[in-house]
Amino acid sequence: MRLLIGVLASLALVACRTPAPEVDYQGPVAEWPSYGGGPQSNRYSPLNQITVDNVDHLQVAWTHHSGDISDGSGEWSLSSFQATPIVVEDTLYYCSPFGKVFALDPISGTERWRFDPEVRNKKSGFYPAVCRGVAYWQAEKPQGKLCDSRILYGTRDAELIALDARTGALCPGFGNGGKVALREGVGEHQIREYYPTSPPAIIGDIAVIGAFVPDNERNDVPGGVVRAFDTVTGELRWAWDPVPEDYLERHASDASRYSRGSPNVWAPMSVDAARGLVFVPTGNPSPDIYAGDRDGLDYYGSSVVALDAATGKVNWHFQTVHHDVWDYDVASQPVLFEIPGVGGGRPGIIQPTKVGHVFLLDRETGEPLYPVEERPVPQGGVPGEKLSPTQPFPTHPAPLHTPAKLSADDMDGLVFFDRLACQREFAKYRNDGVFTPPSFEGSVLYPATTGGINWGSVSVDPEAGLMFVNQMHWASVVTLIPRAEFDSEPRPPGYPLEYFQMTGSPYGGMRTALVSPLGAPCVPRPWGSLLAVDLKSGEIVWKRPLGTTRDLAPWPFWLETGVPNTGGSLATAGGVLFIGAAAEKAFRAFDTRSGEELWHVRLPYTAQSTPMTYRLGADQKQYVVIAAGGHGWSEPGDALMAFALPD
Repeated sequence: MRLLIGVLASLALVACRTPAPEVDYQGPVAEWPSYGGGPQSNRYSPLNQITVDNVDHLQVAWTHHSGDISDGSGEWSLSSFQATPIVVEDTLYYCSPFGKVFALDPISGTERWRFDPEVRNKKSGFYPAVCRGVAYWQAEKPQGKLCDSRILYGTRDAELIALDARTGALCPGFGNGGKVALREGVGEHQIREYYPTSPPAIIGDIAVIGAFVPDNERNDVPGGVVRAFDTVTGELRWAWDPVPEDYLERHASDASRYSRGSPNVWAPMSVDAARGLVFVPTGNPSPDIYAGDRDGLDYYGSSVVALDAATGKVNWHFQTVHHDVWDYDVASQPVLFEIPGVGGGRPGIIQPTKVGHVFLLDRETGEPLYPVEERPVPQGGVPGEKLSPTQPFPTHPAPLHTPAKLSADDMDGLVFFDRLACQREFAKYRNDGVFTPPSFEGSVLYPATTGGINWGSVSVDPEAGLMFVNQMHWASVVTLIPRAEFDSEPRPPGYPLEYFQMTGSPYGGMRTALVSPLGAPCVPRPWGSLLAVDLKSGEIVWKRPLGTTRDLAPWPFWLETGVPNTGGSLATAGGVLFIGAAAEKAFRAFDTRSGEELWHVRLPYTAQSTPMTYRLGADQKQYVVIAAGGHGWSEPGDALMAFALPD
């Protein structure tokens, strides 16, 4: 009966729906030339053809399938389609999880060319295969020659590749036949232990790139060196080894060219071309959850670092987490802003973190634009650990991930007995609030390593002075195990979420999710959220759950609880905020001023990606595009989908 009522109600809404208004062609046009959308990397578009009044009439304009899908069986890793396309010079470009690149007609979705790197690194253990995007470069004075304009990106085989943007052909004068090997100098390693997952940052005629390394496997994984290569020749221009000079002096005998186990840079970077700066978000040294042996290796860990684009020298750096033993690496792309009334109108950087902290920094000096307080945090780590007594907390805006400390009364679940089970489980572990250190008995980590705010970063409407943030609200339990015990005991039953060798350290470790018997998070709802922050006042304007349990639980447990989410949002001048991200097969639009949901559409797969938009001519429509291809918690797929208003 409930299902019948729901169907009849839906039919009534369709019948009463107002006719689609005429498309307004008077507004601006704009491309999407880089991963973050433009020079500020703020995931904002000046396009306003799609508005709060007509967004509910959006329709699928075209869909492109790459065919690059894997369920993780056999020789291939699980695939996760996390790409954000770029649109430049009347062509849309994107990459698939295993590194194929596609050029499409942005109006019809028709394929113009494709490139297959035929990667050898097909299997990468726990981590799904991802390629978050490609970058575009054009010669200052194009002459109509091959590779005057180029697509550059990194592959799972740790190669930086340059393709002719018009044909997809490898650029013959770049490196070795269009490819530059990135494994040189990072030390011996397995092929699955080092490769880029985010697009290179282009500034002038250089491409700056970092790489992924696995967490908590061993303390001598490849180094986190950041390198700049000539976009024409592929020649190495500079390399930044993310360790301080005194560390290099103490470890001069290391056979690797670059320091092993140092903080790596796997997230997207940003650039300020006018100031000649590259803004680099760093991870933490390996292993992530024990730091007693780092010897200063984490000086640049969990930081945002401003590098001189010409030399690679450090201009300034700001550390978001001191001596990180929680895997709170900086996963979010830095966002540039210059807004009257925010930080005195000075050029700034927004750096979101997994902790749910958002730091507003002076772009030229790295100094906080508003007070940052060093507050005491829990102590008493395992033997050999040297915890930081304080951690930095922003005050404008205040920490966005709440509550700061969980209690038994906070425990949740889908139903009453679920909540009681969560309370019993919660009572087993150490819980001193945010920054509780890993322990032998198991410590509650809230937010979990996933965040808070992850690689989707934030979007910013510079005209309204609003920042839009999606967060995950999830807790895990982190346990350290003495080496002798870890090596002698079999893996615990129930297959922990993550079981870490941490070779070279005195401990092994594991992370498990704090969930109920029915699989629901034990933490307070919403389990995923979307909110808007006024950057001038630092106050939250609105906050709401992001996502329902429709694809996570059987009917009738389809509840608007908010759900785990990975990916980012897109803000537009039309007053519309677009986001997928949630562990639900849905793409949504919200009113940027009120947070009201204006539109949503079912997708063939979940969309763990960040949408983008473009309008390429005065007589053309505005398109919004999102990659729907699943993640570790959902079915893998390959649907790149474009939406536009009807004629």
